[in-house]
Amino acid sequence: MTQTTPTARKLAALQGLGFERTDSTPVATEAVRLTRRAFRVASTRPAMGTLVSICTIAPSQERAEEAIGRALEEMDRLIAMFSRFEGTSAVSELNAAGRLDRSPPEVAHLLSRSLGYHELSGGAFDITVEPLVDLFREQLDHATRREPTPAEIRDALELVGSHYLTLSPGGVRFAKAGMGITLDGVAKGYIVDAVARVLRQHGIERYLINAGGDIRAGGRKARRRPWTVGVQDPSKSGSFPDTIHLTDAAVATSGTYERYRHIVSSETGRSPTTSASVSVVAPSAMAADALATAVFVMEPRQGIEFINSLSKCECLIIDDNGSQLTSRGWRSRRNHDPTIA
Repeated sequence: MTQTTPTARKLAALQGLGFERTDSTPVATEAVRLTRRAFRVASTRPAMGTLVSICTIAPSQERAEEAIGRALEEMDRLIAMFSRFEGTSAVSELNAAGRLDRSPPEVAHLLSRSLGYHELSGGAFDITVEPLVDLFREQLDHATRREPTPAEIRDALELVGSHYLTLSPGGVRFAKAGMGITLDGVAKGYIVDAVARVLRQHGIERYLINAGGDIRAGGRKARRRPWTVGVQDPSKSGSFPDTIHLTDAAVATSGTYERYRHIVSSETGRSPTTSASVSVVAPSAMAADALATAVFVMEPRQGIEFINSLSKCECLIIDDNGSQLTSRGWRSRRNHDPTIA
């Protein structure tokens, strides 16, 4: 494969979903007093190749600011573990050596859950597609910007397969030299859940976290209303295909608007083309993230059937023709809110 420079890889991380660490200083912090006993405190900063915003409703501004600060510290700690673009991370060490003898518990837990989503989705979700993702990135970064050849894709596919990954109390092993993992389809959701956990540990029960479309809501916003979330538009036209209410739940969207084909099929070795975007509502951001990735790999009807088989999960798919397909229990705000025309 063509080799890319460290600078190109870091740029790709910032533009894609590569969990590149960025300046920890908040871009903006805002505090508004809502009532005598409620403050709205929000903070936004760059991380994970996107902007991460945390909005809280708290009894005091000081408590909210302390909770947000601790949550951002936890986010940075986890990014440092999961990024495959930082040479000191656990994931980078695993990809470079093909083994990880002392896996941090957070990494072991995320890998275990990822293998679970692989089995649940019938193989559609697969973190071992890293050789394919890097193949597309390398060719699209190259001056010629050509698509990989069928032979190159076949060679990369030989290194793909979650059954080649062994997770045990002794660590993590790859069965084949040259394998690698990418956590782009699950780690951001895991980190959003961790941010939510820290907020709750500091007494913040009402919050909305948005990490570039991976969103988790806790409790209700001002006036006890549910949080309102717009589903991302795959064409980036500025409009929202749908809006939903969230209370103690999460939503994540995977789509063709994402740069560098980080979603590829472990069966065909190519990026799926039948869906433009997939949004999944689930109890946790990690579940929503992984399931949205898995459904994006599936044919739309198959994806809807898959989500219908799961408890407490719903789905909106926009196919390649712009048509919308929804799971059985998808609740559009437009259909259930009389204030929406």
